[in-house]
Amino acid sequence: MKIRVLGTGSWGSALAQTLADNGHDVIMWGIDDAEINDIENNHHNTKYFDVEMNHDVHATKDITCVKDADVILVAVPSGALDSVLRQVTDLTEKKIIIINVAKGFHPETHQRLSEVIKDLVPEDKREAVVSLIGPSHAEEVILRQLTCLNAVSDNEEAAKTVQKLFSNDYFRVYRNTDVIGAEIGVAIKNIMAIASGILEGIGQGDNARAALMTRGLAEMTRYGVALGGKKETYLGLDGVGDLIVTCTSMHSRNFTAGLQIGKDGSSEKFWKENKRTVEGVAACKVVYEEAHKRGIDMPITDQVYAILYEGKSPEECIKTLMSRSLKPEM
Repeated sequence: MKIRVLGTGSWGSALAQTLADNGHDVIMWGIDDAEINDIENNHHNTKYFDVEMNHDVHATKDITCVKDADVILVAVPSGALDSVLRQVTDLTEKKIIIINVAKGFHPETHQRLSEVIKDLVPEDKREAVVSLIGPSHAEEVILRQLTCLNAVSDNEEAAKTVQKLFSNDYFRVYRNTDVIGAEIGVAIKNIMAIASGILEGIGQGDNARAALMTRGLAEMTRYGVALGGKKETYLGLDGVGDLIVTCTSMHSRNFTAGLQIGKDGSSEKFWKENKRTVEGVAACKVVYEEAHKRGIDMPITDQVYAILYEGKSPEECIKTLMSRSLKPEM
């Protein structure tokens, strides 16, 4: 199939290579001359990896490459979604499957990203929107290390198509129709990953991280079910699976952001110096606001919000959490 990948970052590159490994016609589109030249002429993306990529992955700055696409994979920052997808909509010549690989919410409307994409791309231009999400780091996928994800969509036939596009001997894709539950799960785990990094940064150990991840899963489930997700989704790849990988790995930008905040004792330096996209920071604000509006108890999220947006210290937040009234676990 003709697949066009929007974005030349680490995750887009890793997924483009997987598609090329499976014999598909893959072209990456981007705006960074250095990245495009590196991919197209050197078969590397050295800004992100020291790895030779599949030579069948191509890259261009010419957005008209999407004209005859069967599938568009969207791997651009969420802030660029609007302008990029409007260009794509004007150019595509047939209905396309749109694969979303970002995790989070619209910062103003609080919509899930698949909802944003549906609003931007009219029905006569899209066959379906499928979110390809789950426990994964680009740094491992580019090395063809074993990975399992979910193709999540309300269009199960499109999800099956995405399964077949990607699945091979190192990359296995399941499918899930619980769009609300899955997309909420992979967004909230980023909040918990920031919290996990903070614990590491202040010198806490395995006991604290196990408690954080377990109670974080409870929050994720509580919030997701309240908004229409299915409880069982949170025991799968887009719940506990993504929570594990993001809360325990130095590959995670959310974990490493939290780690630095913990070491610094506040978020002040993070706000001054961070230049990377840390999805959990924006997700925390959305979830905090929605949870308070809906009366959903989210104690860990509340404290991460307090550290990020109210200047509260990690040590104070831990005292707040540990001194909460005693209650049954479930």
